[in-house]
Amino acid sequence: MLESGGGAVLKEGALEKRSDGLLQLWKKKRCVLTEEGLVLHPSKHHHHHETACKAKELHFANMKTVDCVERKGKYVYFTVVMSEGREIDFRCPQDEGWNAEITLQMVQYKNRQAILAVKSSRQKQQQLLVVSAQKMLRNAQ
Repeated sequence: MLESGGGAVLKEGALEKRSDGLLQLWKKKRCVLTEEGLVLHPSKHHHHHETACKAKELHFANMKTVDCVERKGKYVYFTVVMSEGREIDFRCPQDEGWNAEITLQMVQYKNRQAILAVKSSRQKQQQLLVVSAQKMLRNAQ
């Protein structure tokens, strides 16, 4: 779960998410941004026990891009595109910079994953070299 093991809270506040329903209404969500992703909670008007059940997690591992759609009036509208193709529309006041912050954290997450993959690959190569060298030494004796 992102909240418990997702690292420090980097940004917290309100974002509006467009609902998936027919009317596509904007619904206020309490959002928490961590190094691992974005957690969306229903607005504080709901009871606390409901909030724990209905939190939606958008993990950076499953996120493809954050597209800034437009700046209109006091809002900036942006879309989070998930790797399976699902698009989630958000809006926030322009001065809050949620879209930039989410994009920055997503890029940093992907960079950390790429570095870990390279390190892991190098370790495997080194282990193979050690095993090969040991076999060669045994055969030479």
